[in-house]
Amino acid sequence: MLQHPALTAALLLVGSNLFMTFAWYGHLRSMQSNPWWIAAIVSWGIALFEYLLQVPANRIGYTVLSLGQLKIMQEIITLAVFVPFAMFYMDQPLKLDYLWAALCMVGAAYFIFRG
Repeated sequence: MLQHPALTAALLLVGSNLFMTFAWYGHLRSMQSNPWWIAAIVSWGIALFEYLLQVPANRIGYTVLSLGQLKIMQEIITLAVFVPFAMFYMDQPLKLDYLWAALCMVGAAYFIFRG
């Protein structure tokens, strides 16, 4: 795919997170009138595609990253995908709290990737 396994893993995790975010939260906008169990079944279907990207991403990433590094990378990507989703798809306002959360992630990345 790409030259460096960590970059390949990151790109696959971005795609995985797009599916995950829609599976977890998209039904709150698009399926309000449906029973919760229908939303759950649809979400499971979407989550399948998330797993089809997430599992290879973690396997590829684990060849060059530690488990902790993979997890922090996943969380940073999750926040980077979630904020635009919340703003543009769910019509939520941009909050300063997202910046503070991102700064905490920078600290987490520093500690997990140092040395």
